[in-house]
Amino acid sequence: MAPLFILLGTFGILYLVNKILLGERFSVSLLGRIAMSAMLVATGISHFTSPEPMIAMMPEFLPWKLELVYFTGVCELAAAVGLLWEKTARLTAVMLIVFFVAILPANILGSLRSVEFSGMQYGPWYLLFRIPLQLFFIWWVWYFGIRRLVTLPNPRCTHSYRRAWLHSGLRQIRAFCHLARTWEIRQTLR
Repeated sequence: MAPLFILLGTFGILYLVNKILLGERFSVSLLGRIAMSAMLVATGISHFTSPEPMIAMMPEFLPWKLELVYFTGVCELAAAVGLLWEKTARLTAVMLIVFFVAILPANILGSLRSVEFSGMQYGPWYLLFRIPLQLFFIWWVWYFGIRRLVTLPNPRCTHSYRRAWLHSGLRQIRAFCHLARTWEIRQTLR
């Protein structure tokens, strides 16, 4: 439940600050990715501070349970960073979707075992919440990390990008005029 509150709370605060104080300077895609990164930092750190419940969620046949918990914690922390950088956000989002699908069986097993962790102590009833929550996390990463990924900040409020676009457009017009003049001169010399 805490990861959901972190995700939605962070997004809500960022959205309001961006809208009211910053004049929509940042894209909604970035805000959604920052919120997911905040959630991943919190859950990633929990892999190191309390690994015992996560070990109890894992299937019996898996070796090196503690190392796998630490590894998934590192993966979550790396994904938190990868979502923030535009060049790696799309790839990170795809990998994070695969990660969320891969850990869903551990969440199901933890609920069936009634592990004392993050609501799983309520047993199979928790699955009625956890499976849709996992699907929501997958949707969130897809929506903000793949579908709405924007490479530039919001163009309505960043005048420097408008100037850069206008400047490059003027440069192209000048180059075309120079080409046309060169062509006219060649035509008159013939």
